[in-house]
Amino acid sequence: MNKTGFIIFFSIALTIYFSLNSYIFIRGLQALPSIRTLKSSYIFIFWFLSLSFVAGRILEKSAITWYGDAITLIGALWLAAMLYFLLFTILFDVIRAVNYFVNVYPDFIKNNYEKSKQIIFLATSLVVFLIVFCGYLNAKNPQIKTVDLVVKKNGTNLKSLNIVAASDIHLGTIISNSRIENIVNKINALNPDIVLLPGDVVDEDVAPVIKNNLGVTLEKIKSRFGTYAITGNHEYIGGVEPAVKYLSQHSLNMLRDSVVLIDNSFYIIGREDLSFNRANHRNRKTIAELISGLDKSKPLILLDHQPFHLEEAEINGIDLQISGHTHNGQLWPFNYITQKIYEMSWGYLKKGETNYYVSCGVGTWGPPVRTGNTPEIVNIKLKFEN
Repeated sequence: MNKTGFIIFFSIALTIYFSLNSYIFIRGLQALPSIRTLKSSYIFIFWFLSLSFVAGRILEKSAITWYGDAITLIGALWLAAMLYFLLFTILFDVIRAVNYFVNVYPDFIKNNYEKSKQIIFLATSLVVFLIVFCGYLNAKNPQIKTVDLVVKKNGTNLKSLNIVAASDIHLGTIISNSRIENIVNKINALNPDIVLLPGDVVDEDVAPVIKNNLGVTLEKIKSRFGTYAITGNHEYIGGVEPAVKYLSQHSLNMLRDSVVLIDNSFYIIGREDLSFNRANHRNRKTIAELISGLDKSKPLILLDHQPFHLEEAEINGIDLQISGHTHNGQLWPFNYITQKIYEMSWGYLKKGETNYYVSCGVGTWGPPVRTGNTPEIVNIKLKFEN
């Protein structure tokens, strides 16, 4: 994206963000009693939370400090809270509109309208707090998803392969030391033969990753054949070359439109993210180009971050494709949107002889909150049969 395009996009995004916040703010202010100190406190708290998201993003780019990290976290949590305040506000306005034409309010609301608004304000705030809090705890505790698969090919030196895949870690200010330690410990507990990271290992800017020395924790991942990763769209957002360089320096084998033969038994094929096309003004390699010249009697395992055009893997005889990117919406009700966009937003799919697994991811983007699903580390137990 060129500078002009970025400014236009950023301006539109900020306009939408502040418009939605203003809508929530006005409705909240109207619900409060006419007590000056109460309304003044509300105004200060609301706009502090709302501005924290923007301020945190700016501070993240200019300087990495403890207070910048704190503001970034507050702003990220507000983003989740904002979503649910918005949904409740719209719901209440729809009810008000219906009541304008058809009298649906019960007597206790009609007879105590001002008091009812205050109760609804407090109840809504409590419910939103509980949703975000529970979603925060959920996001911190990834579960192990076990998938048993059979590939009808000869694994040469192997009868089976214990794969652990962790997509969308989003290392950065939010997903930092304790979170990545937990993820690495869970991966190692599965005693993997190979670890695959299908994109968005880094959230955006690699600077917080370097500052917090997160690469040292990545180096603790243990497996028989090593750790292989590909780029995702977020590596491109923050600067793909510095991110790839850093990850490569910390025990990750980065596959960028490239293929590796493991133990003379199976291939790992790593595609560049689709963002490569925009960033380089040319297309990434096709699957057909990547597998040209390979021994296709051996199992072919493809890593492709964004699960678009799944039919390409089937056409080219891929045995297993692992993707991520969708987060399955991360926050309800966005999962319904991702389910409309992608043929498979989350889970296992088989087309012909090709197996697909699209992970909802182990980390989070933006709010460190998950309400639409549980974060996962995928343990694929692959058996090879002639």
